[in-house]
Amino acid sequence: MKTVLITGAAHGIGRSVAEAFAAEHDNLHLICHTALDELEDYAERLSFRYQVQCTADAVDVSDPDAVEQYYIDRIHSLDLLINNAGISYIGLLQDMTPAEWNNVIATNLSSVFYMSKHAIPLFLKNSAGNPGAVINVTSVWGQIGASNEAAYSASKGGVDSLTKALAKELSPNGIPVNAISCGCIDTRMNNCFDELEKEELAGEIPAGRFASPDEVASAVLKLSQMPPYMTGQIIRFDGGWV
Repeated sequence: MKTVLITGAAHGIGRSVAEAFAAEHDNLHLICHTALDELEDYAERLSFRYQVQCTADAVDVSDPDAVEQYYIDRIHSLDLLINNAGISYIGLLQDMTPAEWNNVIATNLSSVFYMSKHAIPLFLKNSAGNPGAVINVTSVWGQIGASNEAAYSASKGGVDSLTKALAKELSPNGIPVNAISCGCIDTRMNNCFDELEKEELAGEIPAGRFASPDEVASAVLKLSQMPPYMTGQIIRFDGGWV
């Protein structure tokens, strides 16, 4: 039984990841930004169904002070951190304001730093047999870039590099750091596309479809079960698209 902290857990991938680990009888700390009522209800249902401890909190992961206070108040031991929280911005870079740019970078990239910074000391306190791990949920756009999503692409590329660098830093302590790099997933974030656009996009993917959040959750769960020698990897989960 592990203690798992998941950011961006109210919807989409994070919600499915939470259930995947609850089904393994792991205890959960779930974070969202604004949908706390919904997340609290979900946490209660997971607790009842799987007989696990499950907390739900609203935390702005782009705010370092809020993250630090959350750890002080809630997190006293931890085995796995899953950095999933993220937002997108669709539009031309020239039309983007500095505040919009900073919000994407802070939410998608800086949050991984804030969350990991406070998780690492807890990992180092764990027994040698279970030192802890970090899994970041990122995007293929971080590797190849997307037109009209420059800030999102930059933030996810940063997460990829941070994953690789932190893996080297923590590997001597037996703490693996890896990432699942998602392609097109059937979540609210992709509702910016209409049905025709989704159909055309799916036609570009060799698998012929978007993945479900549950499929991503299965990949995250399996990655968490790998030996710690597997670290610093950016694993594409994109149906052969890239």
